[in-house]
Amino acid sequence: MKFNWGTGIVLAFIGFISFIMYFVITMNVDDRFEHELVTEDYYAEELDYQHAIDKLNNASKLEENIRYEKTAEGLMIKFPKAMDIKKITGNVFLYRPSNKQLDFETTVSLSESYLLIPDKRLVDGRWNIKIDWQYNGNSYLFKESINY
Repeated sequence: MKFNWGTGIVLAFIGFISFIMYFVITMNVDDRFEHELVTEDYYAEELDYQHAIDKLNNASKLEENIRYEKTAEGLMIKFPKAMDIKKITGNVFLYRPSNKQLDFETTVSLSESYLLIPDKRLVDGRWNIKIDWQYNGNSYLFKESINY
């Protein structure tokens, strides 16, 4: 058999298709490459998205919004000082994009104007923080990506 340009093109196609098939099979079979949605109830949360936009708009209208600070004890989430801390309720959700097992949620229960997330619960790296909180019947939302 003589090797000419037609044979070369066919071999190139076969090599390319083989590489793509190897790549697709490896990505689907290997456990190191998990295919997870950001949340379990992705479609239900998508329907609730307008409420989140309204809460973000409410938070942007505040004179002082939530702030956070990394301290030796952990992550300190500071609520506006002008508000009565006894009337603040809500949830704090910390999402770790690289490891679903590190995600956790905690309830906002304040005795000071801040909430402290202990250092032992947080691993160094990127976290997405979402604080859904209420004060005097108004709902607010704080979302941020942080590097701890």
